[in-house]
Amino acid sequence: VQLQASGGGLVQAGDSLRLSCVISGPTVSTLTVGWFRQAPGKEREFVAAIRGSSGGGSTHYAESVKGRFTISRDNAKKMATLQMNSLKPDDTADYYCAADRRLILSSIRDFNQYDYWGQGTQVTVSS
Repeated sequence: VQLQASGGGLVQAGDSLRLSCVISGPTVSTLTVGWFRQAPGKEREFVAAIRGSSGGGSTHYAESVKGRFTISRDNAKKMATLQMNSLKPDDTADYYCAADRRLILSSIRDFNQYDYWGQGTQVTVSS
């Protein structure tokens, strides 16, 4: 499985961005796909995840982005998307998409549990 993230950029507070993660490999629909971010000098943190077919495609969010970010997937296009609205300067970070086939619900927020990672895409939100 390979992942490629794109869509980052420089925006102003209150603006929106859409990040995309293109996924290559077999049975993409069974993968849990997550987005994580890492700001300079900080640890990588969970942003959002969407479960695969066995998990009913349920979505999960960090409290800091709930109500502003929306994760979705299109299995036919082998793509996951993170729509980010009402961006804040605190959202500035490198954003990574990740995937795993065997995650249980209790592990989806733990970046150590994901086997597959894409490269980061940088998001900068100016005040």
